[in-house]
Order: sequence, then structure tokens, then C-alpha cells
Amino acid sequence: MSYLSKIKADVRKAAFATRKAAFTRGQGQAAELLADYLAPYSGDVLGAYMPILSEANPLAAMKAHQGPVCVPVIIGAGQALRFREWTPECPMVVGEFGALIPQEGAWLEPDLLIVPLVAFDRRGYRLGYGGGFYDRTLQALRAHKPTLAIGFAFAAQELPLVPTDTTDQPLDAIITEQGLITLG
Repeated sequence: MSYLSKIKADVRKAAFATRKAAFTRGQGQAAELLADYLAPYSGDVLGAYMPILSEANPLAAMKAHQGPVCVPVIIGAGQALRFREWTPECPMVVGEFGALIPQEGAWLEPDLLIVPLVAFDRRGYRLGYGGGFYDRTLQALRAHKPTLAIGFAFAAQELPLVPTDTTDQPLDAIITEQGLITLG
């Protein structure tokens, strides 16, 4: 394990505990704030996620989106995510890491992506679960078209500085129960 990997693992462990505590307090109107932020993107393909563990829950914003919605499917280790079309009524099955995924449906490419995270900073960097799936996915999407990445989290998940390396992809915005966080 490299020195940076060890630092990220240590930060991640503490951040999971912080997120779990924030989750128990509730997310308030976070999903509604997220839906308001997404409203100008009506018609665009929204990539989102089915929440697991103590992640902030974007389902209300997903249901409110006026356009196609898709959720990630893990194809394999070291690969970018693929996205399958989702509706509130579609049959779901358990995928990798326990996240629900549509049993069937069209493969879509998101124009904007709601990204789960364990921790974030005001530079727009996030700490995820450590698999690199979202970093690879954002890099691939952004290589051929503009793709907006919106972190969705609890305010308590903010850190002064997230450890990063050259493969980490920055977020364009972060929404918490306290509102939009300006990055930069």
C-alpha cells in the first residue's frame, strides 16, 4: 500500500464514522435542494445512485427530474461505470456492494451525475469508497463531452483538505442539507 493510499484509508475510516453520525440526524430538505439545483437541466440525462449504508438519499430529486434518469452498474474492477435507465416503477435487483440496479433497461450516458461520497473539500475533491469507479467514469465522460458532477452529502462530511492524486476528478458543485457549497 502506497503512502497516499494509507492516508486515504485512514481519512476514509474517520469520514465513514462522521457520515454515519450525520445520517442518524437526518438529511432535512437536502433532496429537495438537489432537485431545485437540477431543475434547469430538464431534459438532460441524469445519472444518480441508489443509496446504500449511510449515503445521502437522492431519490426525491431523481423522481422530480424532468428527463431520463439512470443509475450506475459496476461492470468490473478497474472499469468505468455504465448506467442503466431507471424509473420509480422499474424492477430492481441487488448489484455489487448491495446497491439496487435496474433488472433491465436501456444503457444511457449521463449529461450530469449525482455523485455519492465519504468526504469532500471546497476545492471540489471527494473521497469515495476507494475503488476509483467515479473517477474513471468522470474522466471517460469528460473526455468526449462536458459532464456536470454534483456531490451529494451531509454538511458534516466536509474536510479542510481531501488527500488527492492525479487520477481524482473534481466535482462541479456540492449540495448538502445546508444548501449549495461554492467550490474553488
